Amino acid sequence: MADKTRARERGTPCEIRAEGLRVRAGNGEILKGITLAARQGEIVSIIGPAGAGKTTFLRCLDRMAELDLDLAVEGRVLLDGCPVEEFNVAALRRQVGMVFSVPTPLPMTVYENLVFGISLVAGGRDRFDEQVEKALRAACLWDEMKDRLNEPARNLSGGQQQRLCLARSLALEPRVLLLDEPCSGLDPISTAKIELALQELKQRLAVILVTNNVKQAARASDRTAFFLFGELIEVGPTQRLFTTPTDPRTSDYITGRFG
Repeated sequence: MADKTRARERGTPCEIRAEGLRVRAGNGEILKGITLAARQGEIVSIIGPAGAGKTTFLRCLDRMAELDLDLAVEGRVLLDGCPVEEFNVAALRRQVGMVFSVPTPLPMTVYENLVFGISLVAGGRDRFDEQVEKALRAACLWDEMKDRLNEPARNLSGGQQQRLCLARSLALEPRVLLLDEPCSGLDPISTAKIELALQELKQRLAVILVTNNVKQAARASDRTAFFLFGELIEVGPTQRLFTTPTDPRTSDYITGRFG
């Protein structure tokens, strides 16, 4: 299997695309033929109730779903036109970064958290300081952390830990960023800082944001997709979807009448 560390040259806009993605567990279908893409320059939000398949969809994009032997996956996921199965898994996950709902800092210092991944790849250690600062700035965390780099990461607040996890992904210079409810346990100030960081990051990354907060989707994304019971009900420009959705189920969900 080829170790495709770069699907295209860095100057080419990135796209990640799922085509006809189906996921089964036993006799049930978790995803039912999802086709959805995200491109560099935009944030795509995915909304929907619990059990809609949102997290499973993200886990298919970076091949994490393969870790669950009970799941059967069909369809295709393409990174810049290349099937993700053709990538070395470690190389794929350097290009497709993931931030989870619960912060997962390593039991190390702030600095060690940030250089852990890049030290496993390549490059001179003389560039570590530069890469650490760049990643922290991208996550809107540099001013808070520049004098605390040698502190244990678990001493940080919840919001700071989540932005550290974001910075840890960014230190690897991914082309795609997947976020699974990254603000679910955060206060409004921390949430606003992450949303600000995403607006800057979308200029150089393709970003997919799973959120249960429809207000966050409305203010933070360029396009929004509505999932329901494993189906993609509707996708379109966020402003249009929130003002004039084409499917009544979308309208019911975003106005709180669903169910």
